[in-house]
Amino acid sequence: MVNLANSGTPDDCGNIFKKRDAFDFVVTKFLDIENQIIPFFQKYPIRGIKALDYADFVKAADIIKVKGHLTAEGLDQIRKIKAGMNKGRK
Repeated sequence: MVNLANSGTPDDCGNIFKKRDAFDFVVTKFLDIENQIIPFFQKYPIRGIKALDYADFVKAADIIKVKGHLTAEGLDQIRKIKAGMNKGRK
């Protein structure tokens, strides 16, 4: 198990913010998501129900990678993926 709060971020991308009893890991550059975050979590897989959210996150990233988010259809696909993540998952 990898603890991002103690081990640092994958290749020093993004920022970690402490919020009460938890941490937020924020990455704003898409290239960091594509080249560092996704490969990191492929190497160290997320377990449990959050693995499904991660799989959806990768689907959305794949749409963005091919510039699909710049079309109404692609943006709608991303919105549908987002709506089904976390508490929206059935």
